[in-house]
Amino acid sequence: MIKEVIVVEGRDDTVAIKRAVDADTIETGGSAIGAHVIRRVKLAQERRGVIILTDPDFAGERIRKIVAQKVPGCKHAFIPESEATLKGDIGVENASPEAIREALARVHSEMPEAEVLIDWEDLIMTGLVMQPDAAERRMKMGNLLGIGYGNGKQFHKRLRIFGISREEFATALSQMEAEEEQ
Repeated sequence: MIKEVIVVEGRDDTVAIKRAVDADTIETGGSAIGAHVIRRVKLAQERRGVIILTDPDFAGERIRKIVAQKVPGCKHAFIPESEATLKGDIGVENASPEAIREALARVHSEMPEAEVLIDWEDLIMTGLVMQPDAAERRMKMGNLLGIGYGNGKQFHKRLRIFGISREEFATALSQMEAEEEQ
């Protein structure tokens, strides 16, 4: 059983989580997150800890941001969009049990006071910003690092708040470039 409570968007996500692992969930009911849901998430965070696992789309990222802002200290798990898409529909409910287990195995904790280990210049030099294919490269790197997709600014922030080391960054970059050569 997973100790932490997993925050998801809806009932179908809960069903998918329970197919993959033994865990409790809190459903936000979409992006209009009520005060009662935030109170439940705060209580869960105090007692057991919380993992946010939302859809890899705009609405899911919005929910993640709202919950993380209102309930500091949450952990984050990310499912790559390619593993959460079925017939054009993106969502945790579409992910396989294996994809969910893998995302939960790669949970990241926020470290808001963390120092910058990878700076903006590193992102420019590696083609992750300010390049025609930068968005695609950030998607690949985010999946390899387990931090999800973000625009350049969000991606840079995630590298910092999740404490991604230069070594982890370099390893993921090498893997991505090796895959691109194939």
